[in-house]
Amino acid sequence: MKQVFNPRLVIFILAILFGVIFSIPSVFHTKGPQINLGLDLQGGLNLLLGVKTQEALKSRYASIASSIAYEAKKSNILLDNLRSDQSGIYFDLIDTDEAGNLSDILKKFDGIKIDSSNTHYDITFTSLEEETIKKNAISQAIGTIRNRLDQFGLAEPSVTQQGKEDILVQLPGIKNAQEEQRAMELISKSAHLQMMAVDEERNAHVDSINDLEAQKYGDVILPFSDSSGSPGQKILLKAIPILDGNMLTDARVAYDQNHQPVVSFSLDSRGAKIFGDFSGANINKRMAIVLDGKVYSAPVIRERIGGGSGQISGGFSVEQASDLAIALRSGALPAPMQILEKRSVGPSLGQDSIRSSMIALISGFILVVGFMIVYYSMAGVIASVALVVNLLLIVAIMAIFGATLTLPGMAGIVLTVGIAVDANIIINERIREALRMGENISRSIHLGYTNASRAIFDSNITSLIASILLYAYGTGAIKGFAITTGIGIVASIITAIIGTQGFYLAILSKISKTKHPYFWFGISKKG
Repeated sequence: MKQVFNPRLVIFILAILFGVIFSIPSVFHTKGPQINLGLDLQGGLNLLLGVKTQEALKSRYASIASSIAYEAKKSNILLDNLRSDQSGIYFDLIDTDEAGNLSDILKKFDGIKIDSSNTHYDITFTSLEEETIKKNAISQAIGTIRNRLDQFGLAEPSVTQQGKEDILVQLPGIKNAQEEQRAMELISKSAHLQMMAVDEERNAHVDSINDLEAQKYGDVILPFSDSSGSPGQKILLKAIPILDGNMLTDARVAYDQNHQPVVSFSLDSRGAKIFGDFSGANINKRMAIVLDGKVYSAPVIRERIGGGSGQISGGFSVEQASDLAIALRSGALPAPMQILEKRSVGPSLGQDSIRSSMIALISGFILVVGFMIVYYSMAGVIASVALVVNLLLIVAIMAIFGATLTLPGMAGIVLTVGIAVDANIIINERIREALRMGENISRSIHLGYTNASRAIFDSNITSLIASILLYAYGTGAIKGFAITTGIGIVASIITAIIGTQGFYLAILSKISKTKHPYFWFGISKKG
């Protein structure tokens, strides 16, 4: 027993058990870890999104303007005509004696240029800061979309940057138009939450004021949402928000006194303080809750609101409230996005791809196994067993790590079959060479593995490095190809070098006594 179960054979047997146990759920769709099928195999939605990075600058300017207004008010510095757009922040300092204190406040903001003339201030970003904001807008948008899709419950969505300012989103498993529409709304929703003060002095004339006039007053005209109870109406708000969604820490579905779904939210400590200070100083005035440029409610403040929490009501269904809470929790998109390309992949196309790939894999496997058995006899059978174990290991490892199998990934598996066979061919040929040189079978097997292993390791390691680089720098389908080839190469080393040698060592005493080396290696000692 001790001679039969050598360490290499034990590793081979463990590899067989591991491969069989963890590949069964994927092959027979039973309970357990399974391979996820990619967009090209199970169908789904492919979206190319363009990010409006200029809007990210505008949003950042508005956020800084809001902070300047808060800090100036806290320090009793009077500012006039404070406003912002996508080009900068502008305001006038009323008391020039406060210039020093104002300078201390502005020093807190990095990456800005301050151009002051008498009492007028223009604030813009440096060119480096502009580039940073645009780059961050792309990476932040990718992270936000990923978070939303993860919470939405989609398996293995792919969100990657495409080019300089575009984002490619692939959603496997989207099966109908309703799911498609819901996913698109969730992805594209800005979820930009703001608390804004109502301009009580001029709001009575909002219907007779246009946008340019409102801008002169430092105001903005926004419409009520259709579900606010005042659809079609407009309201005049102070353009600089009191606070925005950056200070939001949580958002969840709740129910109001009429048992209608609403979204309750919580603010961080800074947001809670600003919220509390504003509400305390503006009792009997109104504060609007604005989401994505639409007013959902503008309640009158009756008392100071502490605790830093509030709610958004708007006649939501439970599903709509849940999606809005997901969007708010995941953070607002730093800039609006537009859909540049939308492509739906039907499940039938995926089934055709699977069928074609399986035909290629099985037919190629049968031809390879047939050749190995005919050419190498029993050595070919042993190599074929190693090949099967190799495939099982690929499936098992991909299932355990929840990897996604794509069409290029299946091509990678077919390629791996060739790599694994190539290793066995090199080993068998080295054994044959030793036999032709007159070595006995035991010595020939030893020399065969010794001489072949270095060449196999060298070629496999370079292929593995290529796979790692493809995975690190590739996207989408290229990553799928890299995953399957990388796992296949490692599995090939385990099965072709360690596994088959362990098997030969286990039956070495029997092979050594044989008078028919042709039966084992397809060649006689005399060649």
